[in-house]
Amino acid sequence: MSQRNWSTHHYLTTGLLTSLILIFYTSCQSDNNLPPADPDNGGLFLPDGFEAIVVVDSIGRARHLTVNENGDIYVKLRVPNEEGQGIVALRDSNGDGKADRVETFGEYSDTGNYGTGMEIYNGYLYFSTAGEVYRTKIDPEKLVPEGEVELIMKDDYKNAVHGYEHIAKPLAFDQEGNMYVPFGSPGDVCQEFNRRPGAPGMDPCPELEWHGGIWRFDANKLNQTQQDGYRYATGIRSVVAMDWNKDENSLYVVQHGRDNLHRTWPDLFSRWESALLPSEEFFKVEDGTDGGWPYYYYDHLQEKKLLNPEYGGDKTLATGAENVESPLLGFPGHFAPNDLYFYQGEQFPERYKSGAFVAFHGSTIRGPYPQGGYFVGFVPFENGKPSGPWEVFADGFAQLDTIVNTGDAAARPMGISMGPDGSLYITESVQGKIWRVMYTGEKEDFGAEALAELEERKNTRTNIKNPDEEADNLEKGLLETGAQTYNIYCATCHQANGKGDGTRFPPLAETEWVTRNNKRLISLVLNGMEGQIEVNEVEYNGIMPAHSFLSDVEVAGVLTYIRKNFGNNSSSISATEVAKVRNELQ
Repeated sequence: MSQRNWSTHHYLTTGLLTSLILIFYTSCQSDNNLPPADPDNGGLFLPDGFEAIVVVDSIGRARHLTVNENGDIYVKLRVPNEEGQGIVALRDSNGDGKADRVETFGEYSDTGNYGTGMEIYNGYLYFSTAGEVYRTKIDPEKLVPEGEVELIMKDDYKNAVHGYEHIAKPLAFDQEGNMYVPFGSPGDVCQEFNRRPGAPGMDPCPELEWHGGIWRFDANKLNQTQQDGYRYATGIRSVVAMDWNKDENSLYVVQHGRDNLHRTWPDLFSRWESALLPSEEFFKVEDGTDGGWPYYYYDHLQEKKLLNPEYGGDKTLATGAENVESPLLGFPGHFAPNDLYFYQGEQFPERYKSGAFVAFHGSTIRGPYPQGGYFVGFVPFENGKPSGPWEVFADGFAQLDTIVNTGDAAARPMGISMGPDGSLYITESVQGKIWRVMYTGEKEDFGAEALAELEERKNTRTNIKNPDEEADNLEKGLLETGAQTYNIYCATCHQANGKGDGTRFPPLAETEWVTRNNKRLISLVLNGMEGQIEVNEVEYNGIMPAHSFLSDVEVAGVLTYIRKNFGNNSSSISATEVAKVRNELQ
């Protein structure tokens, strides 16, 4: 309290002085020096006692973020802007909770479009692209670092086998000067012919020598390649969610599970099972951990590690599973865990201390059932292990009840970090909005009742609950051969509305790739495609597997369906045309 206020108090009666002190105390208790929240909490559903404010909106497709000790926020964009700058710096100068300074910066080489990592470590801002890890020195007096950008590690891609799919490079740091970087699997489940239905897995899997694991590097050594690192853990397919748990002095990750069990093994897995399985696995990762990929997957419904069908699995066999690491817990399949953060602050109620927040970016391949994820979950922890089932912490990002196509979601939660006062910051990847989540209730009163509404959402919302096999099937009544083929083999990537997912998979709607040149279109389906293409003035760089296993009638049907839907209005393609092109290609 200022000297002027204390001087004034000397002239007040004791009763009035007591009243003023009580008012002042109550005011401080109610806001804890936090800014006022948005009236609608920025559209989020939160536990009772929590509130949220939108710090900034529409900064670009945001990935991970980190918050400095002075409250400055740094966000990694998925792709650099037109000036080649891919980092956004934010500052709230007046304490109202809104960023009033927003600056984009960064001068570095970016070899891919999957930038994600963003961490502050020992006074440096570390960040990653698809192929590099950089750092730059932070000056706390300046929002934008002015120091040299140093290359810490470069992925030279020399060790990729059969392409390279899972290239995100989140970052984590221990307390001894080490940096941890995942190198995801080049394919889905180490098949000789990637993603081909019925194709067996390679045994031993050659990809495990350089991929499907976590590598440890010297955080301060410049110009390293993967060969300079140490393979810390293996058998981990794809990691975007990763954090160093300071309480346990250990690395934790949440793995993205494999794809399309029904598409590749339709006689073994139903479409309902394929929507829920395999689980997204939450691991504690220690030196030498083997998570079991590609030989095993986790089934959270049975709470068992099982053999993948590519290696002889039949949904019950667990031969050898005792020799690989089981997860701490398994989340429902395809939730897409994209960030993990162990809470170390003092602002939230005690039950959140040392617990794990997980940002579920949301599925693309759950059809014909509603897409799942699109929320931030929480796992309570005690002694380094979950002490209860996972919970819903923040929902409402998608702003709709049933998410049919990924592109329908207004926002997809992506990154999580904590501010110096214990507030939690969350990014989303569609437009680039950032929320600040704060606790303004009475901490001693927080309990199960505060979680009741979100527990109900966990059991009722279509993006969170296990779908009912019949009632939640969005394809009921869809009988056309072309439509069914599309939804089995194409909608997982290009989405049920044909608009793609906006990141990796291009749209089929109103594009010359679909409406012109029948031979090229048929050839693309039969042979697949790999490499960069431009669709509707947007570049995509991914892998479309060959679908030559489809019959001529199925190829003709699905292409006719595509050419007459999604805003397209082109002529049919016949099985005769498909057979002719197939013969020419052989």
